[in-house]
Order: sequence, then C-alpha cells, then structure tokens
Amino acid sequence: MITCLVDCNNFYCSAERVFDPKLENRVLLVLSNNDGAVVSRSAEAKALGIEMGTPWFKIKGAAKRFDWIAKSSNYELYGDLSHRMHELVGRYAASAFEYSIDESFLEINEKREDLTALGREIRRVVRRNVGLPVSVGFGPTRVLAKLANHGAKKNARLNGVCDWTSYSTEQQERILASYPTSETWGIAGRLERRLAERNIHTMLDLKNADPAVIKKAFGVVVQRIVYELNGIPCIEIEPVRATKQQIIASRMFGHPVTDPATVEHVLSVYAQRATARMRREKSVAGLVSAFAASSPYGDDYVSAWGQAAFAMPTDDPVAIAKAAAESLREKLRPGVKYVRAGVMLNDLSAASSHSFLPMFQPSYDHRGVGELLDKVHRRHGEAVIGLGMAGMRLGAGFEMRREMLSPRATTHWAEMATVLAR
Repeated sequence: MITCLVDCNNFYCSAERVFDPKLENRVLLVLSNNDGAVVSRSAEAKALGIEMGTPWFKIKGAAKRFDWIAKSSNYELYGDLSHRMHELVGRYAASAFEYSIDESFLEINEKREDLTALGREIRRVVRRNVGLPVSVGFGPTRVLAKLANHGAKKNARLNGVCDWTSYSTEQQERILASYPTSETWGIAGRLERRLAERNIHTMLDLKNADPAVIKKAFGVVVQRIVYELNGIPCIEIEPVRATKQQIIASRMFGHPVTDPATVEHVLSVYAQRATARMRREKSVAGLVSAFAASSPYGDDYVSAWGQAAFAMPTDDPVAIAKAAAESLREKLRPGVKYVRAGVMLNDLSAASSHSFLPMFQPSYDHRGVGELLDKVHRRHGEAVIGLGMAGMRLGAGFEMRREMLSPRATTHWAEMATVLAR
C-alpha cells in the first residue's frame, strides 16, 4: 500500500484564477473576513515577500501603485471547487480521506511500476476538469508522502510530482538531512526547540532517534512520527468526525450597528445557522450563549453576554433563537456601536442518546420546524425563508464586507461565468 497526498497549490488564489485567466502570472492576494488581512498569496506575491496575515490597509496603497490584485474570500466558490477536486482524485484510490479543504490522502492499493506517471495523470485530470493546479507526493507513510509533496511543490524539476520510493537510501538520507525538524509534519516550533536540546536538529536526526526514548520524552505522537520517517505506517486518520463540543455562529458586521432590535434580528439569523449546522452533526444543545460587542480598539469598548439553559437538550431553531435573543435583550444599549455578535451552542450531545417524553419535549420540537427549514434551504438557498420578520435576509451592513468578491460561478445561477469568443 502506497500513500499519496494530493495538495492544491495556493488554493484560494488558484480557485480565483479558474474563471478569470487574466489573473494568471499576476500578484494575487486573497483577503480574510471583512477584507482584513492576507490569507492566501500567489507565487508571484510570495516572491515579493508579502507575508501571510499582512493587514490589507498596510499594503493597499502599494497594491494600487504596483497593480497588485486583491480578492475578498469567496467561500462558496472555494468550497465547491474543493468538493469537485476531492471527488475526482478519490477515483484513483482504494480509499481516500479529505484532510483539509485543499488536501486529500489517497491509499493506492495496486502495485504500480511508475507512480510518477500516475501523479502526472492526476495533475492533468484535475487541471482539465476542475481548473486547479495540484502537487502530488507518494510515500510509504503519511509523513513521507507529505514530505514528497513538499518537494514536488518546491523543486521545479519534478514538475509537481515526487515519488519518495524512487530514491535510493543514500538519496533519502541526504534529503532528510537537508530539512530541519520543523519541516516535519506534526512538529511545531516549541517541539523543535525541545528536540534541539537533545541534539536532534534535522529530519534525519529524528529518523535515527531511539523510538522508546522519544516516546518517554515527547509522547507517543512523536514516536509515531519517528516510525513513519523510517517507512513504518502508524498514523491513521479516521474519516469520522467526533461530536463537536461547541458550535459558534459569529461574524463581524460590515458597518457598526447601534439599534438593539437590529442586533436581536442578527442573533436570530445566527441562531438559525448554528442550529442547522448542529442538525447536520445529529446533535442537540443543552445551553445557548449570545454576545455582542463594540470595537476593542475604541476608547468606549462595550460587550454584552447572556446565556440560557434548556430543560431538555434541543435542536429546535425556534426555541434556540428565542432563548439567544432573550438572554441578551436587557443588556444591549441603544447608541453603542456594535461591530460583532454571535451565538454559541454548548453542552452538545448526540440526538440519538436522548429519549424525549412528550410532556418534556419543547413545544416546537414535534413540529419538525428545523427539518423543514433544512429542506427548503437545500433546495432554494438559505435566504429564502427563516424565522423572524425578515427571515434569513440580512442587509449588506450586517454581512461580511467583501468589496472585492469575485463571481460565485459554480453555486449561483446569476453569477455564472460568461465565455466570450472572438
């Protein structure tokens, strides 16, 4: 069994280029919520030394002067392209695991004489059918597949594909000796310093370390990394999500909100979004919290927080939205410039672990309001229906500020790409 890691290069920027070829070979930046900071950089931007997390306001002038391109985060587009990529590459594997929005681990079951050819085929097919550039790394373990993928990205001569098993033992050791331990998947900065105290500075040093000594000093997780560097698979990533301990729906407003009734309306919408996510997890909540706050950078910072418990755990959006609003109603002050609000669902448990007697069941639970909303949203979109006077529609001032948003070409009919022929 060979492990393969398929990873999209500069994913957000690459996704932006799928429907806008004019962005190719340009300095391209993708910004965080409310266009706050840089969260993705094209290769051209990295070459200029623009760092991840750089506040947009600090480089906005330079971007205009040098004709850099900035885009607001287009989560709808990124999520859809990610799904398409994962579904496509999964066809090449006996089993596949979606590790992150832009990474997939594949287990290649059959013995292939030329893994590099397979990697090139995966790259070609993803580029042709989805439009995304990917790098492919093969190795006997996940840690070594991750390292091979890193090499495929950094070494232009490899053309995006690296097969660790194609190297001799001497070549593998030279490669491992050239990387510090911090480049090892699972080794963070603090752990790197602790390893250095034991004279373990490179990935080769870590590979040659005594697994028993490593376990005693650093725990079983680092011991498994040592085994993986030696070609022994022992890190399993189960494609099963544990029940979340907390679900949060929170967002910065595009503009300050001074009316408490409007803040309550926003909390109702966030409560509905949080309960929809909770139902997808097949969970129920025993506790709901709500908060609203002004800017922490102002001299008159104000925050309000409230909490309500349920007699019986529930996933009912009516009960949760009502409790969230009521918990904060007496604490919101007119005139305060609120810039953020949110709803948190706590004390989560599996819905199947509860047996509700009718007399203790919340009044709306048996009506299936939540399930009905989910069905309508899946078919017609989130904004068409909701609880409260304004449903799920929020004005532009309450949604994220995304002033440089590209078309959501794969998820919104009105924003489909237009192809012009000359």
